[in-house]
Amino acid sequence: MAKNTEGNTALAVQENEYLLPALNNIGEAMAEEMDGLQLTFDRVKIPSGGGVAFEVPGDDPDSPDTEKELIGVIVDHHPVNAYWAVKYDGANNPPDCSSMDGKVGTGDPGGSCKACPYNQFGSDGNGKACKNMHRVYVLRDGETFPLLLTLPPTSLKNFADFLGKRVVGKGLRSYAVKVKVTLKKAINSTGITYSQAVFALVERLTPEAADQARSYSNGIKAITRNLAVADDEYVNAEPIEEAY
Repeated sequence: MAKNTEGNTALAVQENEYLLPALNNIGEAMAEEMDGLQLTFDRVKIPSGGGVAFEVPGDDPDSPDTEKELIGVIVDHHPVNAYWAVKYDGANNPPDCSSMDGKVGTGDPGGSCKACPYNQFGSDGNGKACKNMHRVYVLRDGETFPLLLTLPPTSLKNFADFLGKRVVGKGLRSYAVKVKVTLKKAINSTGITYSQAVFALVERLTPEAADQARSYSNGIKAITRNLAVADDEYVNAEPIEEAY
């Protein structure tokens, strides 16, 4: 953060030239070249049991790296709902019903998410049988492809507050700022310890970088909004009755 001449704290503008090559025309190229093909993204995992370090894919797929913070630009984010008739058992089973916008489900039962009985509190004990998640794609400096962070219900309020109050409420857009994501330990009303994602603004991008990030975001959405839900995206989420 920086202070202006009147002593007020102002969000610093990032002079980040090395971010620009990673964004230049990539979104447009992916939208054209990957049409009809399925691209996957390295997925960041939130640990169970209240851990405060993310699991991030590294050079060895069997031994992920651990990082206490993710810093980058959110180039896309959107709600995802998924319902499995049979609870996760380690098998690679796609959800029986899923929604890429949190509004309309495809599969069984499909239809309106708002009216679906599986999307009501109490349909799975204290929570919902349909799991409401939010995918966040974080593009780090110098990288071409973003990391995929899937937020469980227990982190949705934090993200909504951050996005509404610290980004949109300040006249900004998610692709126009650099953010930091960390984890904190929390305990629900039944004594279950879980990990909760926390978001903070780092700095604004320059107008040039923000414009390229916007173009990248528009291009990549054709892929991110059609990426099938993985069966273990929700495994580490701990249910709480007061979830967002």
